[in-house]
Amino acid sequence: MEFFPLVLLLLAIIGLSSFINHFIPYIPVPLIQIALGVLLASLPLGIHIPMEPELFFILFIAPLLFHDGKNVSRQALWKLRKPILLLALGLVFVTVFAIGYLIHWLIPTIPLSASFALAAILSPTDVVAVGAISSRVKIPKTIMHILEGEGLMNDASGLVAFKFAVAATVTGAFSLAQASWSFLVISIGGFAGGAILAFLIIRLKIFIRRLGMEDVTIHMLIQILTPFVIYYIVEHFHLSGILSVVAAGIVHAISRDHDQSPSMRLQVVSQSTWTVLIYILNGLVFVLLGLQIPSVMSEIFQDPMFNNWEVSKYIVIITAALLLLRFIWIYAAWNGGRLLKKQPLPKPTIRGIGITTISGVKGAATLAGAFTIPFVVADGTPFPERSLIIFIAAGVILVTLIVASIFLPMLARTEKANTDELRKEMERTAMLRTIDAAIRSIRDLMNDDNHGAAVSVITAYNQIRNRINHVDENTEQLKLVETDIRMKALEAEANYFEKLKKEELVDKETSYLTEEHIQRMRLAITNRMQYRRMFIWTMIKRSVYRLLQFFVPKNQEKLKHRQEKIKKMIQLKVNMAQAAIQYLKDHMTSENENIYLVIIGEYTELILKFQRAKNGEDSYTHMQRELREKAFQAERDEIQNMYEEGEITIDVIRKIRKQINIREAYWMEENSVRSH
Repeated sequence: MEFFPLVLLLLAIIGLSSFINHFIPYIPVPLIQIALGVLLASLPLGIHIPMEPELFFILFIAPLLFHDGKNVSRQALWKLRKPILLLALGLVFVTVFAIGYLIHWLIPTIPLSASFALAAILSPTDVVAVGAISSRVKIPKTIMHILEGEGLMNDASGLVAFKFAVAATVTGAFSLAQASWSFLVISIGGFAGGAILAFLIIRLKIFIRRLGMEDVTIHMLIQILTPFVIYYIVEHFHLSGILSVVAAGIVHAISRDHDQSPSMRLQVVSQSTWTVLIYILNGLVFVLLGLQIPSVMSEIFQDPMFNNWEVSKYIVIITAALLLLRFIWIYAAWNGGRLLKKQPLPKPTIRGIGITTISGVKGAATLAGAFTIPFVVADGTPFPERSLIIFIAAGVILVTLIVASIFLPMLARTEKANTDELRKEMERTAMLRTIDAAIRSIRDLMNDDNHGAAVSVITAYNQIRNRINHVDENTEQLKLVETDIRMKALEAEANYFEKLKKEELVDKETSYLTEEHIQRMRLAITNRMQYRRMFIWTMIKRSVYRLLQFFVPKNQEKLKHRQEKIKKMIQLKVNMAQAAIQYLKDHMTSENENIYLVIIGEYTELILKFQRAKNGEDSYTHMQRELREKAFQAERDEIQNMYEEGEITIDVIRKIRKQINIREAYWMEENSVRSH
């Protein structure tokens, strides 16, 4: 496949992964992207993207780590420096030796030095994968800071250990003293080099501003090029490019905190640009990883020298050993640190240690590093078991991602989600936040032309907020009662319509549209997913209808006939709403008066809207419809963000979406009578 269509296809897959994740949020985006990459590579499209590790690191790892370095908490990094270094350095080297010997014992055909190389490339955690998975669960802040710091630092230690192990395999020679000295030089030199280059680039930007050049484009170009330039220069001197971009990000963050000279426009553009760039790079990392997996798997599975079951067993054993070693190391370091009073950590719990252990997922850096293994050693013979090493690395990445996806939400689930009282408070807070998000979206769109419609919509949302703030303690029971009352009111509408139908007072088209309305309302109250599918399908039909009408010549007689039908349809829905109101009034009691009055108010508001539509107040209703569409979307975006950040549970998001659906269904009725 040609380069440009391939790039478009990869970007489309990234967008598709977010779309899929929206409907199945319990599956992390990285796993969806890997699965889509595997699917794409399996299709007969001729897609083959060779993994070029050096290019991969500079194009993807450098800007991602630079961005993480800019946004990580420096105070937390310094405060937690000891546990971070114990994981980023101590655990890496312990993993190299312990897991290296285990690999050599399991697979004797892999020499000890090559086993150390595989263990080294499996030792770093992937800060990108950790961030992507942890974004949807509530991980304690201390643990999250440790994981971020570990992910920023351990790539360098793991890759340096990997390079020395590979060199020992290729040349057959290894010096511990030389390796230790080289590690210090590469690490410290890389960190210092990145900090110095970042300082020079910052001074360059200040110099450009002093010349009066506040062009946002130039400053953004310098920002985007910074991690690539720094990584390339530092790697050219055989120092750690990874640590250099981390250091550069931290220096830029310090400069940002002390320098208030950049314009507000530059800050807004910078944040927006980096958000989009990081979203695309994150997605490409995992899609490309998925693209590599089929070729790696086929090479092993088709080789008669390998037993597929045995190879799969190796992956499971090595992954289990990595997690067990990580658990033991964290437990010992955490307890030891507290006993010596040298680490500002809370009292260790099995849950906290388990979260830190499972969060040690492997990612694209591991696979990219594995692909740097040479094909031959110094004497010209093939590198021992190169394909098997790459396959095991890919397998461990997948297994750790799956394990974290399954068990991390379970371990990170706080008592808040398990206590009824606190769960109700969580739901109430979430509802208030969605209402606030809707009101903010309307205020952002408010202008002189739509001021009246905007005030009307905001008033309706404020009424909902007041009801939430004064809700009774028996929330669950009230919701069940409310759902039952809504269904009975809907039955009253349906009974009124059936009476007209038996008396043959409605035509076939009106009958079809009315039955569709009743079905929509039932789904809005009882089945969220089916309602959303029907809503999308209805909007598609209306869009197609409007498009066709654009090309059809205007016929005044037909137009007049259509307007008459719309008025009749509006009158029918007004009568049905009045029938529902009459039923509610007849069955209202003192115990459930509040709920009945709320639903009666909604029907009354719906009747007023229908009457406005019937009287031809097109401009007002059109503006109100547009504002409501934006408000509903703002509500859904806010509730989705809260779920992805781990602030609410899946049960809460379902309940709130159901409430949004009900309100949207009432709004759709006005829209439907104007569209047919």
